[in-house]
Amino acid sequence: MADELGPERHINLHFSPEIMAGVYANFANVSFSDYEFTITFARVDHEVDDDEVPGVVVSRINLSPLFMQELAGALQDSFARFRTEQGIRSLPETGPAHPPGGGTGPAHPQRPPDA
Repeated sequence: MADELGPERHINLHFSPEIMAGVYANFANVSFSDYEFTITFARVDHEVDDDEVPGVVVSRINLSPLFMQELAGALQDSFARFRTEQGIRSLPETGPAHPPGGGTGPAHPQRPPDA
């Protein structure tokens, strides 16, 4: 099948130290038009008792509808795998006395990014 689609390609991404650090968000808003989706990530202070909750936008991403569909699928797949791993870790036989992999590797193996 690789012959039908051409040679396999690998994306090699580079990050500046500021971007590599990432940002924290505890709120997201998704909006859309006929041409694009916009996801706005923010950090808000939910502990405030006022009617107006203060927050700051930490990132805003614009995506094509096709890319949004692919992202939604990748998020669902990754979250399903996360839940499966968490379920396995909570089994009595894989508790703290029996780390994943029989104790021969890191408790949280590094995974390559999916999408």
